[in-house]
Amino acid sequence: MKILCVGHITYDITFISDNFIKENSKTRFHEKTECVGGPTTIAAFLLAKWHEDVEMAGVIGDDDYGRRIKKHCTLNHVKTNYLELNPNVETSHSVILANKENGSRTIMMYVPKGESLKPLVLNEQPDIILIDGHEYEASLELLKKYPKAISVIDAGRDRKNVVELASKVNYLVCSKEFAERVTGIKIDFSEKQTLVNAFTKMENMFKNNVVITLEAEGALYRYNGQIKIMPSIKVKTIDSTGAGDIFHGAFVYGLAQGFDYEKTLKYASIAGALSVTRVGGYKSIPTLEEMKEVYEQVK
Repeated sequence: MKILCVGHITYDITFISDNFIKENSKTRFHEKTECVGGPTTIAAFLLAKWHEDVEMAGVIGDDDYGRRIKKHCTLNHVKTNYLELNPNVETSHSVILANKENGSRTIMMYVPKGESLKPLVLNEQPDIILIDGHEYEASLELLKKYPKAISVIDAGRDRKNVVELASKVNYLVCSKEFAERVTGIKIDFSEKQTLVNAFTKMENMFKNNVVITLEAEGALYRYNGQIKIMPSIKVKTIDSTGAGDIFHGAFVYGLAQGFDYEKTLKYASIAGALSVTRVGGYKSIPTLEEMKEVYEQVK
């Protein structure tokens, strides 16, 4: 199964602490981790770790962070034939503060203005395309050119381009924030009707398979005509960085493996939950062996 992941790529430096910093203070950290980040990038790393044939497409600078990213991809078996190393752009990078006390993460991202990904000429037709909406024109062209490919969008923010692309894919897997903003409906877990109303409105707007991720509450979806919640497993959260991206990667893995819809969502929920128990974006991806073991325990 050939999988193409297209989107924003960044380099993450995470500082780890037992509490949050105070403004206008000096803070020393004794733990840190560095790794590649970005929604579809982390998903690509998961797919490669789980032995799928995956390509990453996006733009990085011909600079130190860009070269580190390409090296990380190579070491982790993510193919880079469509990774554009551009001397005219600066690679995006982030500083992340991970608070182990409550599992929160605060992200400060530097995203310089740069050039978009050039139109892609693929060597072979992809079976699955995962996009995040950042590379609008390249993503739109791919969706038009390869209509037989299964298409999935990781919709985190309600930017115009993301909303447009969300109506052109087979699977719209979005954040609770995205659903609330595009529908105008505030999801309240104590009022179940708000979940039904938001989900139904999303289906009517986008006319595809909708999944709304609800963080620790699980994921909202429709199966056999019923709107349901796939619950998350209960874990102690250390760092939530990349959990949503890992959810998307595992979701694509389920599609690639031909899992039924509920098994695919169960895998995605487990993967996202396990990832928050450790620090770092792709470094928090569970192994496939871990996944299978937990799945057998909770299915």
